[in-house]
Amino acid sequence: MGLQSNSVPTANSAPTNPVAAKPMVSAQNVAKTVHTYEGALTILQDISLDVAAGESLAIVGASGSGKSTLLGILAGLDLPTSGSVFLNGHHLTDLDEEGRAKVRAENVGFIFQSFQLLPGLTALENVLLPLELHGVSNARAAAAEFLGRVGLAQRLHHYPQQLSGGEQQRVAIARAFASSPRVLFADEPTGNLDSATGARIIELLFDLNRELGTTLVLITHEERLAMRCQRRIELNAGRIANSTVQT
Repeated sequence: MGLQSNSVPTANSAPTNPVAAKPMVSAQNVAKTVHTYEGALTILQDISLDVAAGESLAIVGASGSGKSTLLGILAGLDLPTSGSVFLNGHHLTDLDEEGRAKVRAENVGFIFQSFQLLPGLTALENVLLPLELHGVSNARAAAAEFLGRVGLAQRLHHYPQQLSGGEQQRVAIARAFASSPRVLFADEPTGNLDSATGARIIELLFDLNRELGTTLVLITHEERLAMRCQRRIELNAGRIANSTVQT
């Protein structure tokens, strides 16, 4: 699926050599332990990684390996038990929740497996709302433009229940990219889609990633999605078992 317009302003151009660039996301010796009735449960152990500006990284591994926990910590949605996390130069683990929320609002976009659209809002309103909250000028025009770019120019006023799963995910992608985030975190973005629709979503996701230079960090069980990323790390029992640069 190709993009349908080039008129929306872009930001955060990708570096020529993202691996050599200053990290946009960095984790240093991150661990996460939670306490249960049966005692302490270690979810992550000694995770260290850097993600450069403009780079795409897939986090893979079996269910229960710690992928979602790591994604949440890298995005500042959760705190590690020990270790440090930096996002665009901000030391997330030194900030309180209000400070982390501000960093997220200024730097981060999210795409979820379950779409996370507000059912009482139209496609246009779902994309428009975060833009208005961020004080984006001409927010309505920008929202409509991005929906057009993901192929939904004729669906602006449809509610989520009137859209297919693939269309709902495209709304979610438009919403995530419209505010030009420096980092986009995606949690199983094709997990609820059939194979053909998932393939179209993958093309759209990487078209926008390439065009806008957004840093992309995603977790997936889908091999074809992981293979599209420049690099992948595999988690096993909360540790990085393998890290591979892909061509």
